[in-house]
Amino acid sequence: MSRIGKRPVEIPAGVSAAIADGVLTVKGPKGTLTLTLVDDITYAVNPGDISVTPANDTRRARAFWGMQRTLVANLVTGVTEGYTKTLLITGVGYRAMAQGTNLKLQLGYSHDVDFPVPAGIEVKTPDNTTILISGIDKQQVGQVAAEIRRWRKPEPYKGKGIKYRGEFIFRKEGKKK
Repeated sequence: MSRIGKRPVEIPAGVSAAIADGVLTVKGPKGTLTLTLVDDITYAVNPGDISVTPANDTRRARAFWGMQRTLVANLVTGVTEGYTKTLLITGVGYRAMAQGTNLKLQLGYSHDVDFPVPAGIEVKTPDNTTILISGIDKQQVGQVAAEIRRWRKPEPYKGKGIKYRGEFIFRKEGKKK
């Protein structure tokens, strides 16, 4: 039994949800998100909440139950609050600057990296070493953050590179004399 799946997803005021043609659509103050429904799970939009239950007693239905409930909860949170990831840049001469729909990164390469920001994502640089990535789709925000981080992952000796806020980089000990 899924402990997460048992709890219904609360729908706050100003948010509406509807199921049509195998797609759950959630509309809120920040925008609209959709989720393609899985056949093994039964979804019900009630006044004030959305409930998710397994359609049958198969292993696949039980496995998808909690995950589908979490995906529905992510839709509701996305259209009400949105999601934000923060990246921190460490290294001499490493910096970032948001320019319209591009993010210009200087990461010690012989050239600057121009990262095109996808639609639906907002990138801000409050200072040269901080990147704020925000949007309503949790998966897309995380994917953009991972793609930016991939340009220069933190290295274990000096800790230089791009890391998530709150991420701990395990530092290796240097050579001993």
